[in-house]
Amino acid sequence: MVKEFLSKAAKVEKRIAVHLSVLSSLVIIALLVGTLVYHQLEGWAWLDSLYFSVITLTTIGYGDLYPTSPVSKLFTIFYVLVGIGIIFAFIRVLIGRRKSASLY
Repeated sequence: MVKEFLSKAAKVEKRIAVHLSVLSSLVIIALLVGTLVYHQLEGWAWLDSLYFSVITLTTIGYGDLYPTSPVSKLFTIFYVLVGIGIIFAFIRVLIGRRKSASLY
């Protein structure tokens, strides 16, 4: 019974670790893509582009930077819809990992 429980717990932990690594990679890719696109389309400095990407995907949105061209605005719509889903999934897996760790 104990072996069965530990085996099941190990499988759950491994699955969470795989999800976490995939989502971590997707978060990094999303931030890199956003940084590159805003740097190219808006002509912002690299740091400003990264800053805007982080602020946008975390839904903070201070309003100090904003897209000005129609192409940038269309990209931002797509970027927000996809990126926020990635960020929320990442947070969900982190919370799930914390909950599963507290069960042991």
